Amino acid sequence: MSGILRAANGRSLEEINSTIPMPPKDASFWRNLARFSGPGALVAVGYMDPGNWVTSIGGGSRYGYLLLSVVLLSSLVAMLLQHFSAKLGIVTGLDLAQATRLHTSKRMGVALWVVAELAIMATEVAEVLGSAIALHLLFGLPILVGVLLTVLDVLLLLLLLRIGFRKIEAIVATLILTIVLVFAYEVALANPDFAAIAAGFIPQAEVLEPGRLTMALGIIGATVMPHNLYLHSSIVQSRAVDRSDPGEVKRALRFATWDSNLQLGAAFFVNCLLLLLGAALFYGAGDDFSTFTAVYDALQNPSLSGAIASPVLSTLFAVALLASGQNATITGTLTGQIVMEGFLRVRLPMWLRRLITRTLAVIPVIILTVKYGGDEVMLDNIMIYSQVFLSLALPISMIPLVWFTSSRKIMGDAFANPRWAAIAGWIITAVLTALNFQLVLELLV
Repeated sequence: MSGILRAANGRSLEEINSTIPMPPKDASFWRNLARFSGPGALVAVGYMDPGNWVTSIGGGSRYGYLLLSVVLLSSLVAMLLQHFSAKLGIVTGLDLAQATRLHTSKRMGVALWVVAELAIMATEVAEVLGSAIALHLLFGLPILVGVLLTVLDVLLLLLLLRIGFRKIEAIVATLILTIVLVFAYEVALANPDFAAIAAGFIPQAEVLEPGRLTMALGIIGATVMPHNLYLHSSIVQSRAVDRSDPGEVKRALRFATWDSNLQLGAAFFVNCLLLLLGAALFYGAGDDFSTFTAVYDALQNPSLSGAIASPVLSTLFAVALLASGQNATITGTLTGQIVMEGFLRVRLPMWLRRLITRTLAVIPVIILTVKYGGDEVMLDNIMIYSQVFLSLALPISMIPLVWFTSSRKIMGDAFANPRWAAIAGWIITAVLTALNFQLVLELLV
């Protein structure tokens, strides 16, 4: 067993850790997959949150099908990184925050917690604003009131945890299915250009041009999210894996990877649908469809979105947006707890811990909402740049993740990343850092 495991300081998300038993060793593939399915859904919601919506729909409405290649590459990168994250949690019994803290000083641990918390805040900006705008579209509530109502998500999460973590996973999966069905239906009605779709999946140099690069990195930041790396390494530990049995660890890792890849495949499908909706309905229309309200209005206005427009479609859009925001806020709150415990080694009562992490995330959203009022163009631009910030913060969590999972000392010979995976991880980290550097220079100039 690895040395890092013996150095563990408490269990990650202790109230759910090892609460779901493993199926028998002779269980069928499908029974194993059913038992391990769930953590992937909680991770996948971060890949289809309102931040993804604003970047994917915006990318489609501004640049047509060009950025589909970015969605594809981002999703493949996400699958590899989430596999690393699940492997770290299953093999070592530590989440990424705990493992990183063990290899750093107390001061560095605090600094990394600040960065992780800022990344969660950036995530929450999109999630909370998306939920608030959905409530505004559905019920006419002021956006600030909608933002304040999202604080109640903490109470909802506490209630859900009382009925069991599997129930949370089932609820999240149901909401994901709702989002998929809504957008599959709307895109089918929009009749996209399939030849242009096929061409869009081929990477083109145009993506690196100013403006397009900003949107592309926004899509990357919205797709490959730092907080999901911390989250996944923790919630996979909800399964009671006997780490003294290498065969059990291997089985757990196999089905956790199946779960993750299937759910991330669904997230990829949703992000493609979002971009296709923006491209098929709004590309070249000449109007600004950069806000959720503009899309909502267009979906019920035949002069903007064609014969498919109807109040039913616009309502479905708002319902899916609310489902997306609520899904993602649940996982954001859990991640706040994970990074606080892992980096700071602070153990507080469950309700207080979640209230603190949720409040830290909501305060900047309230400030921005008050400052800009109902200016949705400004709020949506803030959501886009919050996703760009996530892209900038991503290497800070990627570097230790690739390092730990590639280390034979930490993971053991049987579970350390093979050479090709380690090389791929470091190349992805280097390329993303270089692109971020280029983006920062572009924004400063």
